[in-house]
Parts: sequence; structure tokens; C-alpha cells
Amino acid sequence: MKLENLQIKGQRILMRVDFNVPLDSSNAVTDDTRISETLPTIRFLLENGGRLILMSHLGRPEKKLKEDGSLDREKFTMHHTIAALSKLLGQDVKFVDDTIGLKVETAVNNLKDGEVLMLENTRFYKEETKGDEAFAKSLASLADIYVNDAFGAAHREHASTATVAKFFPAEKKAFGFLMRLELESSSKLLNNPQKPYVAILGGAKVSDKILLLEKLVDIVDTLIIGGGMAYTLLKAKGAKIGNSLVEEDKLDVAKDFLAKAAAKGVAVLLPDDSIVADKFDNAANTQLLSSFEIPDGWMGLDIGPKATAIFRAAILSAKSILWNGPMGVFEMSSFSKGTQAIAEAVAEATANGAFSLVGGGDSVAALHKSGKADEVSHVSTGGGATLEYLQGNILPGVVAIES
Repeated sequence: MKLENLQIKGQRILMRVDFNVPLDSSNAVTDDTRISETLPTIRFLLENGGRLILMSHLGRPEKKLKEDGSLDREKFTMHHTIAALSKLLGQDVKFVDDTIGLKVETAVNNLKDGEVLMLENTRFYKEETKGDEAFAKSLASLADIYVNDAFGAAHREHASTATVAKFFPAEKKAFGFLMRLELESSSKLLNNPQKPYVAILGGAKVSDKILLLEKLVDIVDTLIIGGGMAYTLLKAKGAKIGNSLVEEDKLDVAKDFLAKAAAKGVAVLLPDDSIVADKFDNAANTQLLSSFEIPDGWMGLDIGPKATAIFRAAILSAKSILWNGPMGVFEMSSFSKGTQAIAEAVAEATANGAFSLVGGGDSVAALHKSGKADEVSHVSTGGGATLEYLQGNILPGVVAIES
């Protein structure tokens, strides 16, 4: 069912959001992107007279117990998100310090049309991550309608993201606007993308991206690879990479991948030159060298100008673009130029008519830092879910709504 077709007025709506946001030492939200991206769905439901019950997780409280073995409720409470949400929404948001039970039922029953209630962290119940049916049924009993707008958690088969949907008929559950946009945008690259299709991958390790590489090599025309992972592939080609990051146990995997790409006629572009440093430090001594001749004691921390020019030309030729991962240690100003140049090239290609999707925490952060976030087709909030979807994997949170 489409969100616009739901009968909303006076209905209790249980909505899964992804408010797993970063907090500072005072527990204030430092980046409200995941909250603001969900506002169109929240406002639509409220303006149409819904009684909105929000649920989310925050962090991994089950992994960071206090010394006595108990949950650190003060650190991981969803209450930390209330001020940011209330400010963005322009109205007070109610909060209840539990997720199911009599206290929650009372708070829900007191909701009026157009009001919002935030439940406590779903992961305060171990049943959440186990996809427990009884826990999910208790959540479902709070509402008449279920809406999932948490694409960032769609790859988790948890109670609040997947199991709960089983207790709502098809005409009483829907994707939120953000979830729908994420799926539509990702589908453009997964199903019959416009050619040429260029994928730009960066980040530290080949092992983190090998499944995505294996999928992409079947559908892209060009693969641009930068970041730390490039040096494992360069070494697999016989390059001397000095002290650059390398996964020695993945060299055979890298060789196999390069051979597969060559057999399929996919161009794999690795950085011809690198900005190298004598230590991992913004103030380190640096020099520009061929990526194939990096001496011992030096490490590649950014792509060089030759690589930048080659990568830029490939990006500007594209009709479809995926960018996941920075080209270097972009957090340090000395090694941020390559990533900045990629952001500018993707924005320029988009202005020329290409469809561009940027996903993954580091690349999204780099895009925002470059000031180009509003100049690409879609900035994904999905993280791991985006990668899973682009690899062609089933997302439990998606199937639960569609089935």
C-alpha cells in the first residue's frame, strides 16, 4: 500500500525510524540528517490527523553494558533525540521510557490527532535483535497502521524492522517517503542503469567491499578504486607500495577480481600516482610519487593529480554513477584534495545529466564537507543497507512490507 492511500485520520500509526544519530559528550545530537530526512513522512502523517508512535534504536546498548552487566540506559536512551526532533518538527514530541507494556499503552491511548510519541530504544529489549514474534506482536498491538521509514535498518531482520509487519494486513502497512526514495534511487543503479555506468569505491579494505565489487563487475563499465583498498589491488599487480595499507591475506582475492574484470571488459582504474607521507599525520612529510614505486617508510594517503585527472575524465563520461568511499584520508586537510576533486566531478557530471548516488558514511561526510551534497541526484542514508541492496541481497525490512 502507498502511504498516500492509507486512511490515516484518527489512526494510531507505529512508525519505525532510524534515529541512530551521533551524540556529543553532553548527549546532544551532532548530526540530525537521519532525523530531518524522515520529516516529510512524519509531517504527512501528522497533517492528515494521524496519532504517531515512533520507534528506533540508538547505538548498541547490548554490546556496551555497564560494569555490573546492566544496560546503560542513560547513555542510549532515545530521549536524547527528543530536543532535535521537536525543534525540526516545530512541535513538542512526547516520550515514554519504555517500548512495550502498560506505561506505553497508557501514553498511546492519551495521544490526540496530530501528536507524536517517541518510544524508548528498541534494543533495550534483547528480543528486538532476535526478531522475537511475541515482542513484535506487543509492538503491533499499539497501533492500527505500520509504516517503515528506516532504510538504514532495513537489512536487519529485527522485531521492529521486519517481524512486526507480519501483524498488519497489506492495506495497513507502507513504506515512508524516505524508504521509498532510497529503494527507487538504488533500483536505478541495480536494474538497467543508463550507460556508461561508473562506480567509484574507496575506503580502507578490499575485504569490506569485495562482495560489492563482485556484483558491480557484472553491471558497470568502469570501476574507479581509491583509498586504502587501492594499495592491496596495486600490490596484486606487482606494485611496490612501501608502508601503504595492505591486506596481505587478500592478494589472491584481488588478483582473481582483477582477472574477472579484465575478462568481462570492465576497466578498473587504480591511482597512477599518490600523495605519500612518512607517517599517518596531517603534519607528516609528503611527496608525490608513482603508486607503483612507493619506497619503504612511506605510505599512500591520497590520490595524486594524474590519478585525479584520469578519474575525473571517467566520471564526466558517465550516465550513471555510484560513489562509496573516499579516495584518501579526507579528514586530514593534507590528504583531502583527491576526495574533494571526486565530489566536484560527480556534481559536474550530475549537472550534465548523469544520475548519481552517493552512499556510505565516509563518502556522505566527504560530500557534505565538499559543499556538493545538494548537487548530486541522491545521498543515501542507508549505509550497510544500501550496500546490501546494491549487491542484490534481500532486505528483510523491505520484504516485510511488500509481502
